[in-house]
Amino acid sequence: MPCVNANGEITEMAKRILLAMVESSSLDKVAEQTGTPLYRIRMAARELVEAGFAEQKAQSCVTTEAGGAALSKGAMTSGSLSNGAGA
Repeated sequence: MPCVNANGEITEMAKRILLAMVESSSLDKVAEQTGTPLYRIRMAARELVEAGFAEQKAQSCVTTEAGGAALSKGAMTSGSLSNGAGA
């Protein structure tokens, strides 16, 4: 599940995950809020950390300044979090 496309922009799934990280840094909570399986959240979190959009701390992740800037480009709301049955 790539979080960054070829243009260097974050994907819609990455935006949902970053937004959930703003509201809760627990990966379990992020999975619950987005309706995405935890293993996919962990995979995406690693990608977002490598790209500089998130910072990992034990079992949690927080959005970095770069992640916040990427989110403000896409201007999503918390109503946009759920993706249904776990993309």
